[in-house]
Amino acid sequence: MCKLGVSMARVLLVDDDPSIHEVLGAYLRQEGHEVVEARDGAEALARLGAADLLILDLMLPKVGGLEVAREARRDYPDLPVLMLTAKGEEEERIEGLDLGADDYVTKPFSPREVVARVRALLRRRGLRDELAFGALTLKPAERVALLNGAPLPLSRLEFDLLLTLAQHPGLVWSRARLLERVWGGDFPGVDRVVDVHIAGLRRKLGEDSDNPRYIETVRGVGYRFREE
Repeated sequence: MCKLGVSMARVLLVDDDPSIHEVLGAYLRQEGHEVVEARDGAEALARLGAADLLILDLMLPKVGGLEVAREARRDYPDLPVLMLTAKGEEEERIEGLDLGADDYVTKPFSPREVVARVRALLRRRGLRDELAFGALTLKPAERVALLNGAPLPLSRLEFDLLLTLAQHPGLVWSRARLLERVWGGDFPGVDRVVDVHIAGLRRKLGEDSDNPRYIETVRGVGYRFREE
């Protein structure tokens, strides 16, 4: 059983207005979040897999915001979506909510309000300060993993990989999706790199690969964090 102890998130901010990125991005970073930026819909679609939360302007070049919202809900059904809309976009706003967007803010907006809504969406999603699975405890904000109370000597990528799996117990992650989510812009494009990092994680966790306590191999697909 995982005990949940709200934590910092990777926020994908999608808007073609540089001032939005500058001002809102600064507020989000001050809150402790990592901000991934996209300036058009095509760029947003390419980076969806790296996000814990999506802030999405509806009026975008190349691929419209509604199409981004549609694909986000189809491919990442648990991803919280906060829409940025203009005053005259009532129909688009309704359509976005019908597509599964979680909330919206009308431009011009207060950055503090947006940050508060992000906080509320993450709280609802369950991105927490601490995750505990028996002897294993993860503290995302501090980037610390403890096993039986002792810190684990994890690399940055090992910690991100373990946290990604542990935040979604029982969910099967393909190697390609783990590469996209964990490696992001440093995407190596080789599935084998995931296997190597999983093997390193298992050694540090003292795992029996034939009967793992935490990280289970799903043959032909990828990996999942085991639920008790």
